Amino acid sequence: MEVLAVTWWLWMLIGIVLLVAEILTPGGFYIIFFGASALCVGILKLSGFIDGLAGEGLLFAGLAVAGVAFFRKPLLERFRHLRVPPGQVDALTSEIAVAIADIPARSLGKVELRGTVWSAQNIGESPILKAGRCRIDSVDGLTLNVRNL
Repeated sequence: MEVLAVTWWLWMLIGIVLLVAEILTPGGFYIIFFGASALCVGILKLSGFIDGLAGEGLLFAGLAVAGVAFFRKPLLERFRHLRVPPGQVDALTSEIAVAIADIPARSLGKVELRGTVWSAQNIGESPILKAGRCRIDSVDGLTLNVRNL
């Protein structure tokens, strides 16, 4: 009896968990190949083609690395149209947001814009009060630079 025996269903479970993790995280198509690799190892183990933890581990690692090396770039190209095009976030300038809480001058806070809460930097000299309206001056990454109206 093998002490560290990994059964076929455990490989399948690991594969499903990794595939779900890829969906839930903005990882950029890395975890998906490890999940698919674990599923392949589980199927091969169930059908009796491989046995032993060392062989399973090597096959798992080899398939995952090969998948990342050969299929990640074409997969990114296939889904590149789903990314936010550059400049669309910058188009938020001059829009009006509403402060979630008081934002002192030259401090960070939160504002709501289009139903979404954003991090905001009050770049003005006066505080922005809770529920106060503010204008977006510029965008720095995911932080909106705002000032009082």
